[in-house]
Amino acid sequence: MKKEHLSESLEDYLETILELQTIKTVARSKDIAEKLNIKRGSVTGMLKKLAGNKLINYEPYGYVTLTPEGRKIALEIERRHIFLKDFFYRILKVDEETADRAACHIEHAMDKQTFKKFKDFVKKIDACPHSDIEPESP
Repeated sequence: MKKEHLSESLEDYLETILELQTIKTVARSKDIAEKLNIKRGSVTGMLKKLAGNKLINYEPYGYVTLTPEGRKIALEIERRHIFLKDFFYRILKVDEETADRAACHIEHAMDKQTFKKFKDFVKKIDACPHSDIEPESP
């Protein structure tokens, strides 16, 4: 059975649960709601959906943890986010907050093949001996 494509919102939940698990070992509905800045009641439906896809372990009123598959996906999303944010901030010189927001949107839209090519491109920029030269003003 093929897993359904995860929406941007579901991916944000996985990324948030990973972050909370890293800090506190487990996540709770109220912590997820607070971190995503949404009402606590909205969290339940999404957690049920993620549990149905076997991406989290979830019992109502209990703790939330990622399954191995959920953790794998969450780490992949987190890596994309960090890489994209770094590109916008370090290479394009976008301010950090804007870079973070842009990375958050783009991390969901970029497929694996495109992201791999993007990473390879950035590695070439980093390896170029002239990459630190600022362009001249017109």
